[in-house]
Amino acid sequence: MAGLPKPSISKTNTTLNVLVSMKANGMSDYTIESTRKALRIIEKHANLDKPEIVKLYISRKECSDGFKANLCNAYARHCKYYKIEWEKPKYTPETRQIRVPTKEKVEMLIAHAGRKMAVKIAISAETGLSPFELVNLKAKDVDLEQRVIYPRTAKHGAARPPLRISSKLQAMLKEYIARDDIEPDDKLFNTTPRNYSKMFRVTRNALAEKVHDPMIKTIRLYDLRHFYGTMEYHKTRDIVLVQARMGHKNIKNTLLYTHLLNLNDDEWICRGATNKEEAMQLIEAGFVYVTEIDGTKLFRKRK
Repeated sequence: MAGLPKPSISKTNTTLNVLVSMKANGMSDYTIESTRKALRIIEKHANLDKPEIVKLYISRKECSDGFKANLCNAYARHCKYYKIEWEKPKYTPETRQIRVPTKEKVEMLIAHAGRKMAVKIAISAETGLSPFELVNLKAKDVDLEQRVIYPRTAKHGAARPPLRISSKLQAMLKEYIARDDIEPDDKLFNTTPRNYSKMFRVTRNALAEKVHDPMIKTIRLYDLRHFYGTMEYHKTRDIVLVQARMGHKNIKNTLLYTHLLNLNDDEWICRGATNKEEAMQLIEAGFVYVTEIDGTKLFRKRK
């Protein structure tokens, strides 16, 4: 980046010390991994011992404010560990509407994937497990008779209830576990979240080339979790239930899925509320808040 002095050659253990400290303090593997990636990006362009240079690099970097905020959070951990004084700049992540793949696209991904990858993608889509949760699953966490998966909640995540799976996924898992001779205490998949994400992109891109559909390349691994959340809300219309199944601590994260349904569907009953009591009655009757126009809050539910 023009105008910035070249960074000095960093020592291998500089970032490692920060990550080890984070692990010792009980931070999640996801946070540790994202911090590692962010610090690696920064140290390629700026000296980690020079906070003002780091701040200048982040401000000039062509990326979203959300990504800049992640870089700042990671560097703040580096500064805290090495007792470096640094005034962290404030970047506010922009609200970005998530995109959810269609059921057809998800099924295409499963059908095109190799045997093991197909099982992983199917679990991600049917349970909404994050990559970290999926790779930590053990065979004993899967009850094939009851068609239930018991999630191993990510550290600091909210507890999640048992999650039902389809008979199709049940058969896939039964064949996979038997063929690979996986014992109850063995992990289902001997991989890492990073490798799972990498191989998913390989599978996805190969499918996009095969069917000549470049939009398939826009599907992210985490979109499978969004797919699950959207489908669950579509089926249940119970936002609290979906919050529990997704493992969200804050219901604001779950409310995202209420905006992803087809608002042009004519199979709806619409009602309005002008005060708290009317709104509470509609919610108790199964209506879901949509928007507010001229002081009237509008609710709807399916016929």
